[in-house]
Amino acid sequence: MPGRLFLSSGDLVADRRYQFARDLQLRGDLAAAADLLEQAIELAPHFVSAWFVLGEIRQARGEREAAITAFRRARDADPEDRHGASLHLMQLGAEGLSDMPKAYVQALFDQYAPRFDEALLHDLGYRGPSLLFKAVLSARAAAKKPAFFKRAIDLGCGTGLGAAAFAKNVDRFIGIDLSPRMIEQARATGLYAELEVRDMLNGLRAKDDASADLILAADAMVYVCDLAPVLAESARVLAPDGVIAFTVETHEGEGVVIGDGLRYAHAAPYIRATLEAAGLKLSALQAASSRNEGKVPVPGLVVVASKM
Repeated sequence: MPGRLFLSSGDLVADRRYQFARDLQLRGDLAAAADLLEQAIELAPHFVSAWFVLGEIRQARGEREAAITAFRRARDADPEDRHGASLHLMQLGAEGLSDMPKAYVQALFDQYAPRFDEALLHDLGYRGPSLLFKAVLSARAAAKKPAFFKRAIDLGCGTGLGAAAFAKNVDRFIGIDLSPRMIEQARATGLYAELEVRDMLNGLRAKDDASADLILAADAMVYVCDLAPVLAESARVLAPDGVIAFTVETHEGEGVVIGDGLRYAHAAPYIRATLEAAGLKLSALQAASSRNEGKVPVPGLVVVASKM
């Protein structure tokens, strides 16, 4: 996993107490860590990283109201919310679900980029691209149509693992990702004709009607709360009979929830309804886990749909 984001308070003593607190937190001494963080905050009242870690500790200790207060102070101190305090507020039920702060996603993956492939493939057993490739082949075979595509868009392309899985079946790939450092990694693969630093929705909005035959999103929709805008734009961008294939994390209830891993989980009925509303025809909806957390498979879905 990436290193912890640290935003200095500008006060050397406060920063040092924060670092000592982090060491104590990692060793499990949460009470002592919280005490040091409170000292750091006394020295630097707008110390965003200290407020955020204090929120984490309060949440871990079951101190809900105190955690909510700390996370709100962290977000107030950094309106871009690079730590993702708002995600914890959603998780705690203090606020309704909304999309992730773009600055949080960018900071997360900029830190992650140097060892992204190693962490996903070896630490988390990541298998999203291969699951998508098999699902697309199967869906196209069932429809008696070829699984070769002239123009493809890889949403949330990361380092290029999705394009690598489909490389022999796609003539031209465009990669879109919010993280500049991820785009640097993807460029080094030589798999993409074009690469763009944008979020998925705005990347799609910049594309012409019927300009893609395949759209992929491997482990990217988990960072989007409401899939309706992305799927609607995908339907517009896809050529007739074009295919969209993506993975999501899922749950047994209805709608969308935010999970323990601070990623969104979308229920199967929600996926079906949102695809239909976008004018996309569901070809496959398979229960399959694309990654592990703590060596346990995370419940997921592999989705393939086509332009009606």
